[in-house]
Amino acid sequence: MTRPVCAIVGAGEGLGRALAVKFTNQEFDVALLSRSGTSSAAALEAVANGETNAKYYSADATQPETIESALAKVADEMGDIDVLIYNARGDFTACEPLDMSYEALGNVFQVEVIGAFAAAKSVLPTMIKRSCGSMFFSSATAAYRGSRAYPLYAIGKFGLRALSQSLTKAYAKDGVHIVHVRLDCDLDVPYMRKAYGDTYDPEKLASPEDVAESYWLTHLQPKSAWSNEIELRPHTEVWTY
Repeated sequence: MTRPVCAIVGAGEGLGRALAVKFTNQEFDVALLSRSGTSSAAALEAVANGETNAKYYSADATQPETIESALAKVADEMGDIDVLIYNARGDFTACEPLDMSYEALGNVFQVEVIGAFAAAKSVLPTMIKRSCGSMFFSSATAAYRGSRAYPLYAIGKFGLRALSQSLTKAYAKDGVHIVHVRLDCDLDVPYMRKAYGDTYDPEKLASPEDVAESYWLTHLQPKSAWSNEIELRPHTEVWTY
């Protein structure tokens, strides 16, 4: 039997790795897309075994043609894509709104919106034809509110959420499950552990493995009760008063 295929754009050592492991454990083959093989090395190593067909494909989120080309190769070499996860993220750079440069604004829009659209555009026609498929956009609280300190990130995530909602409203009727995932927290990944230093406390961060579990459970939702917006946070997150 042909195994289903999960393609992850932005398959790094944190959430990308956890997602790859989760879907592999559910008997999926996985395609890992990132700018360089080094970025996806940890994810590829984590799923490399005799049973799983796991492949790396080079794609740059700032160059939509490379995403289209890579996903076309995935479909040709591995089969139709059943689950697409867009997990790429723009730079999280602090600045005041008037200090944003045109270049930085263009770059974040390329990664967060145009790259996500290129990925969606590459797989949606086949998903619509088959009347099935799941598509996830990894996002953040920034998609819901502007920021005086991180306006670039907020603008990018606002655009990503608008794209996800627009695709949902247009194509959910065709059987495609499209989900905007709001991660209202820091993830327990190597970068964040280093950033927290002596104040690191795993209880205050979200486990990538647990987050990946939520992606999987959302993928399993029946068509009569779909979530198109989900938010995830650890129980210790202070998100309201």
